[in-house]
Amino acid sequence: MESTNQSYLFFSASKNQIYDFLSFSVFVCLFLSFLLIPTQLHSSPPEHANSSESLEKGNRQKWNAETSARGRILVMPRAGLPAKALVHILKEHNGKVRKIGQSDLYIVDIPEYSEESVITALNQHPYLKYAEPDYIFYSSLTPNDPYFGNAWHLSKTGATAAWDLSQGAGITIAILDTGVDSAHPDLAGKIVPGWNFYDNNSNTVDVNGHGTAVAGAAAASSNNGVGVTAMAGQSKIMPVRIASPEATAYGSTIAQGLTWAADQGARVANISYANVPASSTIINAAQYMKNKGGLVIVAAGNGGKDEGFTPTTSMIPVSATNATDTKTSWSSFGNYVALSAPGIDIWTTYRNALYGTAWGTSLASPVVAGTVALMMAANTKLGSTEIESLLFSTAKDLGSAGRDPYYGYGRVNAAAAVQAAKSNITATDTTPPIVSTIEPLSGETVSGIVPVDIQAYDNVGVTRAELWVNNTSVAVDTSEPFAFAWDSAGASNGETNLVVRAYDAAGNMSLSNAISVTVSNPIQPPIVDTEAPIISIINPLTGNVSGAVTITANASDNNGASGITLSIYIDGVLKTTGIGSALSMSWNTRSKYVKAGMHTIKAIAKDAAGNSSAKSVSVNVIK
Repeated sequence: MESTNQSYLFFSASKNQIYDFLSFSVFVCLFLSFLLIPTQLHSSPPEHANSSESLEKGNRQKWNAETSARGRILVMPRAGLPAKALVHILKEHNGKVRKIGQSDLYIVDIPEYSEESVITALNQHPYLKYAEPDYIFYSSLTPNDPYFGNAWHLSKTGATAAWDLSQGAGITIAILDTGVDSAHPDLAGKIVPGWNFYDNNSNTVDVNGHGTAVAGAAAASSNNGVGVTAMAGQSKIMPVRIASPEATAYGSTIAQGLTWAADQGARVANISYANVPASSTIINAAQYMKNKGGLVIVAAGNGGKDEGFTPTTSMIPVSATNATDTKTSWSSFGNYVALSAPGIDIWTTYRNALYGTAWGTSLASPVVAGTVALMMAANTKLGSTEIESLLFSTAKDLGSAGRDPYYGYGRVNAAAAVQAAKSNITATDTTPPIVSTIEPLSGETVSGIVPVDIQAYDNVGVTRAELWVNNTSVAVDTSEPFAFAWDSAGASNGETNLVVRAYDAAGNMSLSNAISVTVSNPIQPPIVDTEAPIISIINPLTGNVSGAVTITANASDNNGASGITLSIYIDGVLKTTGIGSALSMSWNTRSKYVKAGMHTIKAIAKDAAGNSSAKSVSVNVIK
């Protein structure tokens, strides 16, 4: 039995904070975890879900000492901003920068107690999309399995009918949480390697219990004669630990977990934490995953009130319903809610081979995540936008007709959604986006780094915008609102033409209005380049590895990526080399030539001037 202080977790809260209940009523009468949800985050939500919205400084979030990390903030520059310019901007505030995976997001370490002033200053900078606190988040919880008869939510959502078409095989669901109990009899054998971003190691053991409950609701093994039944019984589970033993997570750990899971091939990610739609950084990390073919499902929260978050197309927030298809009194709501799902008395897995009921939007979210996995497995040709559209269109419409703040598009209907995915013949989208350039204006004289603002619309959604200067691509942006920082020093003085290309998920492309500006930069004497590239090994991280391991190294240089030569070594032996800002290779650790034990992976980046830098990680090969 768990100790008392683990079974009942309480966090101090201000009058604006609310509880997020995740209670477990296990068959031996255990109860787990009443967890708080802070709600101050929504006081100034990010208004950038649509590409037409501007980067108004008044809409940017402010630092709150009670809900964010000390000495750490999150920053996103405009696309195309040179690495040296970003480093220079942050050095003015004694900031040290760390890139989040292969995204355009950055963790910035700054002196403690300077957070408020630094965020205020950076949010006034024309070369940055935003700076925000590193917010703290709190958790919101016809097979022959013994407890199958208790799983009312399966029949309510039509899961039993959906299983005739798909059981989620071949799809991996990333559970971003407190870890997962991989030894649980209903979870063992379906866990794929994950990562612990809270402690920065490979230990993904559940330190709280919340993550195991969430994982069980999404994808516990089904029809195995043991325990409970889940929505996607044949899907794999990727444990990504983002939280402390008290179930406290940060925006930085969540964003790192999302981008990493996407790069590792997860198609679905579940985040059963409240207030996630308030973070610009997490929204952009979710869009990163969506652009790679995945979908991110998040809990709406258990505040019982309108949270006021701005709707976003990057993730799917889920409210909770009961057995009568009514929103529970404690489920949060608002225009940001996209879908609803059963979230009360959900039978699921509990640490130490136990089972029990759980409730909260923490459990409604994985019900939807499991449904999405069923759909993806039923039709592997459908993209993330198409899956999302079918998920919404097949939901049982509750409340007001159409989308509403309480149920979103309705209560998830797994049977209809999987049938629609299975039989769907993808309609060809031939409608290109509409894109226009707002700044700069034609006829302007520019110099230095030039902010370029655009507007882009599409009948489905814009997935990418590219800035072209004199018929050469100079920057790519994959996150709304699309905005660039063009270094005009790369163009010759005189007349220069700018145009933006916008793409949708179907690959349709359109061109913006052409802008003609006059570049007038002072002629500088030749500068000797003595600055080495900045290099990092994105994967793997230090820890245990096994099987096929993807090794990825990233590098940036003050003179651009085209002059970088990247090389990867294993135990001092050169394995691959390439030109550009990224280099990947697959390492088969099952090979008889690879011994079990410690190995050193080293990446070296060299620029055109011969400056070089290196980064190494040590990994333990498990056989």
